Amino acid sequence: MAELTIGELAARSGVARSALRYYEHLGLIRSRRTSGNQRRYPRAELRRVAFIRIAQQVGVSLEEIRVALDDLPEGRTPTVADWARLSRHWRHRLDEQIALMQRLRDNLTSCIGCGCLSLASCSLNNRDDRLAVEGPGPRRLLAPR
Repeated sequence: MAELTIGELAARSGVARSALRYYEHLGLIRSRRTSGNQRRYPRAELRRVAFIRIAQQVGVSLEEIRVALDDLPEGRTPTVADWARLSRHWRHRLDEQIALMQRLRDNLTSCIGCGCLSLASCSLNNRDDRLAVEGPGPRRLLAPR
């Protein structure tokens, strides 16, 4: 099985070398070192990097990604069944993220929770800051009723 250098992995994945080193530092991906201390990545790491990249783009934290990847087997390339199991565990999380993105899209033309409290017609108006007890941020977008 051919291995990839960090430059090859960066080129194939579209992820900067510095990000790959950071992912490795966090334990998201793995490499072995040559006698000259150069990184060599198994080709299967391309799938992991693709997964990391897409998950980050939809707002999943690196910690959540690490936990998910920790469920994949070590010492062998993950199978379709392995990835399907990970997918099942993430379905609810992704559904929540999709719903949040839809709320943002649907409210983008009006005030999106800037906190100004001055627009009487704003559907997200937080009169007298009543929603502060529920937590910080745009409460109606983050936790709709």
